[in-house]
Amino acid sequence: MNKDISKIVEEILSSFDEEEKLNLKEEDINLDWLEFDNSSPDLLYCDIEENFCVIKPKEAIDNFIKVKTDRITPDGQFNVNISHLIDHTLLKPDATVQDVVNLCMEAKKYNFASVCINPCFVKTAAEVLSGTNVKVCTVIGFPLGATTKEAKAFEAKQAIENGAEEVDMVINIGFLKSKKYNDVLEDIKAVRGVSKGKVLKVIIETCYLTEAEKIKACELSKEAGADYVKTSTGFGKGGATVEDILLMRKVVGRDLGVKASGGIRDFEKALEMVKAGATRIGASASVKIVNKEKSDSKGY
Repeated sequence: MNKDISKIVEEILSSFDEEEKLNLKEEDINLDWLEFDNSSPDLLYCDIEENFCVIKPKEAIDNFIKVKTDRITPDGQFNVNISHLIDHTLLKPDATVQDVVNLCMEAKKYNFASVCINPCFVKTAAEVLSGTNVKVCTVIGFPLGATTKEAKAFEAKQAIENGAEEVDMVINIGFLKSKKYNDVLEDIKAVRGVSKGKVLKVIIETCYLTEAEKIKACELSKEAGADYVKTSTGFGKGGATVEDILLMRKVVGRDLGVKASGGIRDFEKALEMVKAGATRIGASASVKIVNKEKSDSKGY
């Protein structure tokens, strides 16, 4: 092992107490197979909670940290426990209360990040998920984004009062395409104003936008104080693409999360999105995704 690496590892391990050291596995600190650039002393990353240390190019480490990878293999591949990145989604107009309860039970079983459901089901989901780590997420101004900012703010406020911890609002697509940027900004700010302390994701509905409009939508979302930008409602003419995730990540940088949604129905597609920079996945085929099964679903 490179002496510089050994020295860095020794310094890092000296900051751990004996109990923490015992929890580290030998293979987690074996860095011989990883490249080391002496000009970049920050290439080592150790996460005691996740029990691994890695040395990689800085941008790769940033991505590993971002997606909370469980293991980086010797060839640098991702090994992601993707379940905790998934918003388990049910937004069908004919969804029943029992469907939502079933969704929540699946989310608890697989430890998904959240359930994403229509506002009328927020109370039900909050009751079923009480005492768990699974969040309740709902949609605002969905799916068109064409309601007024006042209506969106009221909808978000009511949802939060009913137990929602995350809200996914649809941007005003028509205003954006009309270059009414201040109106778009105020629309997002109205929802942000009533959702402080909660997670706000802005759905920009990429399938209707030019590249310049996608960039502007991300910039406005960031300026308004959103926590995430999100690709799609799943009700438009297209869903998430790797190209859009790459672009959105480039625009928002590390400051915001990026949620890929729409048309993600298997593990391979979900992993593509994570590799491109997505930090959350919206899907109705969540169980099949984590079980690495093929889905015949045509929905979200």
